[in-house]
Amino acid sequence: MSNNFVIEKLSAKNFDEFVSLIRRLADYERLEPPNKEAVRRLKNDGLSKNPKYEAYLGKISNNYVTYIMFFMGYSSFLAKPTLFWEDLFVLKDYRGKGIGQSMFNFCIKKAKERKCGRIDGCILDWNKPSIEFFEKNNAKRLNWLYYRINLVN
Repeated sequence: MSNNFVIEKLSAKNFDEFVSLIRRLADYERLEPPNKEAVRRLKNDGLSKNPKYEAYLGKISNNYVTYIMFFMGYSSFLAKPTLFWEDLFVLKDYRGKGIGQSMFNFCIKKAKERKCGRIDGCILDWNKPSIEFFEKNNAKRLNWLYYRINLVN
């Protein structure tokens, strides 16, 4: 990995780059990208005094190439906080260079600083590279079924 790799917290200054990376992830995952209203909510919810999520962008020189987004939950069984990673994305040309690992290590560090009992996340069942990445990082596939109820169009 390049020695000039830097991780920045989401800010008003890098927000447009963040949205651009989200759109690239949506394209990769064959999902609808955030619409104009969702982008407005992302900005408000991520940059408010009490943000609903945290995001960090990684860049090499002046090129933003990755981001990670997470939020906090709580485990009733562990009686400890849980960090839930929502997204971890690296642009195609930068994969396999240790950038995703650096971002995930950063996430693990944040979870340890917050005395979390675990880190949770989900991966699309067809995304073999991501499955291999997380299993390489000692993530265990759970026997839980993941359900979703959409309340927003």
